[in-house]
Amino acid sequence: MKQADNVLIQVKDLKKYFKVGRKAVLKAVDGVTFDIKKGETIGLVGESGCGKTTCGRTVMGLYKATGGEVIFDGVNVHHLKADEKKAFTRKSQIIFQDPYASLNPRMTVGDIVASGIDIHKIYTGKKRMDRIYELLNLVGLNKEHASRFPHEFSGGQRQRIGIARALAMEPQFIVCDEPISALDVSIQAQIVNLLIKLQREYGLTYLFIAHDLSMVRHISDRVGVMYLGNMVELTSSNELYKNPLHPYTSALMTAIPIADPKTARSINRVKLEGEVASPINPKPGCKFSSRCNYVKPECLTSTPKLLEVEKNHFVACHLFNEVQ
Repeated sequence: MKQADNVLIQVKDLKKYFKVGRKAVLKAVDGVTFDIKKGETIGLVGESGCGKTTCGRTVMGLYKATGGEVIFDGVNVHHLKADEKKAFTRKSQIIFQDPYASLNPRMTVGDIVASGIDIHKIYTGKKRMDRIYELLNLVGLNKEHASRFPHEFSGGQRQRIGIARALAMEPQFIVCDEPISALDVSIQAQIVNLLIKLQREYGLTYLFIAHDLSMVRHISDRVGVMYLGNMVELTSSNELYKNPLHPYTSALMTAIPIADPKTARSINRVKLEGEVASPINPKPGCKFSSRCNYVKPECLTSTPKLLEVEKNHFVACHLFNEVQ
């Protein structure tokens, strides 16, 4: 399938449903559409349970899509054969959220970093070890660390090991699945700055999943906001933080912690009341309607589509687009 030269990934009406019991269906990702340009970082934000991690893993092909398409460099990720799938994993990697659970405690750091190298038989012998040392040096560790085990490292160091493992395959695309949420605040900025540095040096493309809105602003070119499996807003990082349009996005923005108490007191925070709609067998209409202060009759019957309401600013809300 043909796509623009500067677009690496196209996600079209992506759906991922899970069966819950005999008849119930959990719609974790329910018709998400966006693209990612080469060398770009797309931030994906939202409350816990909104489907952002499931979306990232489905884009990667770790989950089989229920519907829709993921086009990577012109090829549908979910239609690959076994040998093609193996080749695809060399081009796309993932950095997991928990640096404690994502590293095998029985393997040395060198073997963890080289796991992809060994599977694809890229290097052996001295070249393999040289590559391990090179990768450790890239992420701020040294070759002496290669013979140690994960329990000997701090959380930030473990996440650096996870980044080195992802880089071992020389990928084009990396899904960063909340890579800083389990780390101390003092370490989070170091990891984000490392990711930015690596992106500039190697032309990497990121899907950066997080719930820390201030950190997402720092690393992302564009930001998508998800709510209960749907993309409700998508635009540039600067535009989103300056001019949030969707009521849910506005509430998220006012919830960002501010260090200055005087400034924090002056902000008119948006409080979300009402019950969160269930993603299991959801009712028709906008899923945010039960918490929205601007709900209209059509919000209860018609699901808003993600439409461009301003230049490069997409919103799924009946306040900004007519019922389709």
